[in-house]
Amino acid sequence: MIRRIIQFDNLLTHRSIFLFGPRQVGKSTFLKAQYPEAKFYNLLQADTFKELTARPELIRRSLTEEDNLIVIDEIQKLPSLLDEVQGMMTDRPSLRFILTGSSARKLKRGGANLLAGRALLQRLHPLVYPEIREIDLLQRINRGNLPAILNSPVYSEDLTSYVGTYLKEEIAEEGLSRGIEDFSRFLEVAALTNGKQINYTEVGSDTGVPPRTIREYYQILEDTYLGWTLPAFQKTVKRKPVSTGKFYFFDLGVVNSLLKRGQIQFASELYGEALEHLIFLELKAFLDYSRYNVELTYWRSLSQLEVDFVLGDVIGIEVKSKSRVAKRDYKNLLALREEFPKMRTIVVSNESQPWRTEEGVEVMPAAFFLQKLWGGGIL
Repeated sequence: MIRRIIQFDNLLTHRSIFLFGPRQVGKSTFLKAQYPEAKFYNLLQADTFKELTARPELIRRSLTEEDNLIVIDEIQKLPSLLDEVQGMMTDRPSLRFILTGSSARKLKRGGANLLAGRALLQRLHPLVYPEIREIDLLQRINRGNLPAILNSPVYSEDLTSYVGTYLKEEIAEEGLSRGIEDFSRFLEVAALTNGKQINYTEVGSDTGVPPRTIREYYQILEDTYLGWTLPAFQKTVKRKPVSTGKFYFFDLGVVNSLLKRGQIQFASELYGEALEHLIFLELKAFLDYSRYNVELTYWRSLSQLEVDFVLGDVIGIEVKSKSRVAKRDYKNLLALREEFPKMRTIVVSNESQPWRTEEGVEVMPAAFFLQKLWGGGIL
């Protein structure tokens, strides 16, 4: 079994945890391995769901003095159970809960009791570099990073099944079953525009769905943890920035499956797009796991200068799938640094060795960058 690097033992000494993430990312597997002594309730099991729906107080009544940690899987299935959880927290302040979920929509939409700040939010991502450093980046680009799929001999079929299950179960639960064909078309167009600025009108035109519905569809993807909107960096003055965000799916393999791509070849145009996507996912996971209060954005000026990723206002990162980086590949970083002279600037590339340009831009091979990132050498 792959050892996950996420740790929140120190958080559990102070608070309970909401652990959210998409389906099949490994939430239950991780928790059972990490906390075998915990009492588990899985709301995906029909008998458990039925029993706790009728009698939510059963958890409290089954508590013993030895019970210190309770895990409730897929809490969004039964949001009303949170009232009982809060009552147990009040009665036994030392009792801790880990509440997992693959959708925040029911909790947000129903005004669910979110425990008045007594539980911290933590997200579990698909596999990241320190967990699978021995796996070639090209394999990850083609297969994605879901634990059950990355090493599967039939990963393509597994990805197709994953997307189909998501449409069938998650979307049906959101009350969109009559519009599932519209949503399915939207998913394909959203995958085509993965890593690009969101244009609700254009996506609506391509899918035959009104822009206001497209906006709701993107929100569903975020609420079910299938992607993020990357906001635009807004702090430049000399060069006016755009304000529109980009959308990235949570996994490369899911995008490949939605677009029915064949094998992505090293150094191809698709490889460049996928490498940028992979670096985004690693940055996002690193910030979440490290609990750094640093905003991840991208920068684009109205004159079409663009930097792929900006961390706070201290690091600019450009991703290039080239094996030889030239000045034209980092000119946008230099333009951004004109307004932020102390900004660290990095090009992630396919170069074989790290080096520094005469302007002070750091050029790093992709694997070297990921090693530095997770080793604390970037932030």
